[in-house]
Amino acid sequence: MHRFYLPPGECKAGPLTLGGREAHHALHVLRVRRGDQVTILDGAGRELSCAVENFDRDKVRLAILETKAVPAPPCSITLLQAVPKGKIFESIIQKATELGVARIVPLLTERVVMDLDEKHAERKAEKWQQVAIEAIKQCGAAWLPRVEAPMMPKEFLARSEAFEIPLVASLQPGAQHPRNYFQKFESEHGRKPKSGTRAMGTISLPRQEATISASRVMSHLPCSMS
Repeated sequence: MHRFYLPPGECKAGPLTLGGREAHHALHVLRVRRGDQVTILDGAGRELSCAVENFDRDKVRLAILETKAVPAPPCSITLLQAVPKGKIFESIIQKATELGVARIVPLLTERVVMDLDEKHAERKAEKWQQVAIEAIKQCGAAWLPRVEAPMMPKEFLARSEAFEIPLVASLQPGAQHPRNYFQKFESEHGRKPKSGTRAMGTISLPRQEATISASRVMSHLPCSMS
């Protein structure tokens, strides 16, 4: 059954209407017809089984047949990921979405080859959010992660967000780069950030595989993590 995405605010009552890129995909790629059954995901835990009632050039009208509530993942994971070159980051977003990550924060670390002003950072976030939307449509996940605009590590640390188990993936405790960030934060703010470094094993993995492996393990823990 084909899947489409509609924000929660557009799924409160039927009939539902697909517009924009979702309608274009339904009409001109999948070529849906009256009576076809489709699934609508709202990214906030609801799956709606629908039937195509009618359509025109740029809209599809849907009748709701059944609504199903899907519980949130037991562990609310915030993934902070340095942005790699090329399209690797899009693949990371896709896999993180499939694994149930709740939020993705792209980091502009010292080795990241990307220099964005606020306007371009927001555009990147919108593009990456769409990658996450396509991922839930592909895998059927009921919960959509929020992808934030790229930021410097110190910008995130300055928020002083609290997590039950804050982790920094490294080959050994006290890894050089995370420690430098924490030391810099302490010198600038006069206190240590609310986080810690944990060893994640001794095998070196490419960043994409390392991120996916760590997210898979953490997704099974009943807690709030970063």
